[in-house]
Amino acid sequence: MASLWESLAQTGGPIPGAFLGLEASVALADLSKASSLGTDLEALRGRSVLIATHSQLTAALALVELDGIARRMVLCTPDLPREHLGRISATAAADAIVFEEGQPPDASIAPYGVAAHPSLTPGPVDRRRTEQTEWVLLTSGTTGAPKLVLHTLASLAGTLPRQQAAAGGSVWSTFYDIRRFGGLQIFLRAVLGGSPLVLSSAGEPIRDFLARAAAAHVTHISGTPSHWRRALMSGAATLIAPKYVRLSGEIADQALLDNLRGAYPAARIAHAFASTEAGVAFDVDDCLAGFPAALIGQGRGQVDMKVEDGTLRIRSGRTATRYLGADVNVLASADGYVDTGDMVELRDERYYFAGRKGGVINVGGLKVHPEEVEAVINADPRVRMSLVRARQNPIMGAVVVADVVLVDGASPTLDSGSSESLKHQLLDACRRVLPAHKVPTMLRFVPALELTPAGKLVRPGA
Repeated sequence: MASLWESLAQTGGPIPGAFLGLEASVALADLSKASSLGTDLEALRGRSVLIATHSQLTAALALVELDGIARRMVLCTPDLPREHLGRISATAAADAIVFEEGQPPDASIAPYGVAAHPSLTPGPVDRRRTEQTEWVLLTSGTTGAPKLVLHTLASLAGTLPRQQAAAGGSVWSTFYDIRRFGGLQIFLRAVLGGSPLVLSSAGEPIRDFLARAAAAHVTHISGTPSHWRRALMSGAATLIAPKYVRLSGEIADQALLDNLRGAYPAARIAHAFASTEAGVAFDVDDCLAGFPAALIGQGRGQVDMKVEDGTLRIRSGRTATRYLGADVNVLASADGYVDTGDMVELRDERYYFAGRKGGVINVGGLKVHPEEVEAVINADPRVRMSLVRARQNPIMGAVVVADVVLVDGASPTLDSGSSESLKHQLLDACRRVLPAHKVPTMLRFVPALELTPAGKLVRPGA
């Protein structure tokens, strides 16, 4: 497969696309005669390189410049604990690191370091491809220790369109960091499609980010369901008028899909299923939770899916090659399927996600998927988002409790008694549709819920 740069330059015409960051903007055409890595690009040829910049803009430029040049690129997320960096470097056999100007890394991490700059250094640049670069993404297991997942550009990009979107004036953006799988998919869609990409920035308020996206006339934007709930809760979602809204990374329940349809009535709203290991499996744009049962089976296009022991399993050409390291499990089974760990249930010719296999709450020997209970609570129009978790109980082992964030204007006042009334109403809704062991024993209203750096709800033990 051609490198990213070759894909941009293959038409022979003007090179399209741009990265629009918080600190600066860079037209990709400028890379034909300049580099974000100064005069050090050629010194990285054939090396295994850690990309460990804080800024998404410098990381994005490094990805374009190093694909086809570096032997291997390791995409380090900015929240990566420093104590993990040395182990990751050793596992990836890294002999170079790209870091933020002014923040040089410990020399013991990699023997050769290159500072990345959001501004380009003019000069002759040799962009001939000499490597089929390996792309290494980080993921976390239940312990939080990062795993290294080996991809190629072909497995990441699959059949994404090449420079077809530019003519339609598409402008992409994402709440994700592009060094995570969900964000990287949007990065590749924008670059290969020749479209500008508005990059978010760590710590940037949602309103400020969406205001920048609106100023760039964003047409396509993605995030996790939790990202979108926060955007709706912020009141800033109305700043943009996208043609395409994409959700991935968590279960998209019906209430959220309905809320997004209300906010963006003219947009195509799709929720996708993908994982760092299995790649992209499908997206659904019928504004219904779950996915049609007809998608399950072999020989259905580029992806085969099956349900085994209640979990979704995926086989496709976009599956990662393997994990790096001697102490990790096999990524796929002998027949090529990846066990995603996501539990699904079939109801009326449609599969619905029940939750993660490892996230089940055991209530006296009976299983509870937190996401199932959250979907019931979130269905109330006064609720913006919720988190269901376990609380230890000496008799049952654990019971179900819930933290709930209400929409603006729905917060009840304690002195009027409406708080307790609303709690009873939400619990009554749970009792009507859920078995008794799944009904929360306690419900409390909270101002916000914590998200992981990847934009997902922080779940205890996950």
